Amino acid sequence: MKYRNMKYLKNVTTLKYNSEKCIGCGMCADVCPHSVFIMQGRKSALIDKDACMECGACKKNCPTGAIEVTEGVGCAYAIVMGKLRGTEPSCDCSNDTGCC
Repeated sequence: MKYRNMKYLKNVTTLKYNSEKCIGCGMCADVCPHSVFIMQGRKSALIDKDACMECGACKKNCPTGAIEVTEGVGCAYAIVMGKLRGTEPSCDCSNDTGCC
């Protein structure tokens, strides 16, 4: 199920996309649970970076290495894990970094 309206925090995800390396296989768009990528023409397009929850599915399925993301880290992960554990989210960063 895709959650298009789900947002986390602005400009904190580790997701990076290099469109020059994209071969248009569409795997990133297929596996992303939050519709961060779509197919536009013959290439993938990053349309909603802030919706990325840093799960790493896109990176693991990209055959050309066009996508970089550090899965299981960052504020989005901290928020999800805090909710699951019933604790306060902690991504080990300070307000100085623009996170949390």
